[in-house]
Amino acid sequence: MSSMWGKNIKISLFGESHGEAIGVVIDGLPAGLELDFDFIKREMSRRAPGRSSVSTPRKEMDEIKILSGFFNGRTTGTPLCSIILNENKHSRDYDKIKNILRPGHADYTGFIKYNGFNDYRGGGHFSGRLTAPLVFVGAIAKTVLKKKGIVIGAHIKSIKDIEDSSFDYCNIYKETIEALYNKEFAVLDDGVIQKMKDAILDAKEKGDSLGGIIEAAIINVEAGVGSPFFDSVESKLSQLLFSIPAVKGVEFGEGFNITKMTGSEANDEFIIDKGKIKTKKNNNGGILGGITNGMPIVFRVAIKPTPSILKEQDTVDIDLMQNVKLKVEGRHDACIVPRAVPVVEAVAAIGILDLLIEKDGYLWMV
Repeated sequence: MSSMWGKNIKISLFGESHGEAIGVVIDGLPAGLELDFDFIKREMSRRAPGRSSVSTPRKEMDEIKILSGFFNGRTTGTPLCSIILNENKHSRDYDKIKNILRPGHADYTGFIKYNGFNDYRGGGHFSGRLTAPLVFVGAIAKTVLKKKGIVIGAHIKSIKDIEDSSFDYCNIYKETIEALYNKEFAVLDDGVIQKMKDAILDAKEKGDSLGGIIEAAIINVEAGVGSPFFDSVESKLSQLLFSIPAVKGVEFGEGFNITKMTGSEANDEFIIDKGKIKTKKNNNGGILGGITNGMPIVFRVAIKPTPSILKEQDTVDIDLMQNVKLKVEGRHDACIVPRAVPVVEAVAAIGILDLLIEKDGYLWMV
């Protein structure tokens, strides 16, 4: 099943955007873990809709209800199952276009894959709504990773052609990352916030949408995590990152830009700094041969423009097999990049936790 992932920590997503609930089953958590519900609530609110003037007006509390695997304040070691009720649904918005393929969505591919039995309302199981339980799992993973001093954070690197500053790949500090958590717009340079907001609102007024890039960092991961070839750090993280709806590209370190360098420019030369082996630069994003080298892990994710737009588009009525015109109605983000930031952090935390369990086992977690 494609909605299941993991080697050591296993997760299984379930539900649809306009069903009764969405949720996740987590298998592989050791017994005795405490869950920080204040932290979980904060993480969920960062992704939740209706948080700002540029997000969808659909409001969901995204409150987690744990059904199993948790007792007397700690995990039991058995599968932890949690649900999030869908409380603010306008399913009738989709009745009149149930046979109309929305451009940029998975309506056609889902119809073919599931022989027309897929839930078409709001994208069903393909919806970005399913990232909410991922953020829940990521919040647990982040809490556990803190035991090793590992911190994960991300910021909006760009929206359309409006650029934020970049992380200093060699010197990324916990304080810098944690300062991003409380921002409505997670950017390093507050001077670009209004420009980004204005661009999103302008696109929304025109019935259009925008995409952008999210840059993320994972700090304090020791050298030696990851295994070539298929359990490399890049392989593990990329699979999770590409599972996020709307992600169309992933690059580590200098990524595609490294192709413009010579070998002498691209290579990260080694130095001894205060008794530790480090690199002068971090063009490879903290990973060599699929294994961490102790430097910050840095990567970027490309998010496509929201496909649900008010502009009229050409498409097909799959029932009548006729060409038709479509204007998508309903409540949609003109740009999902700001709300995708905690999702990127969450799946990165899940991937790193899985890799660390592979290397060090479970004892350090409790």
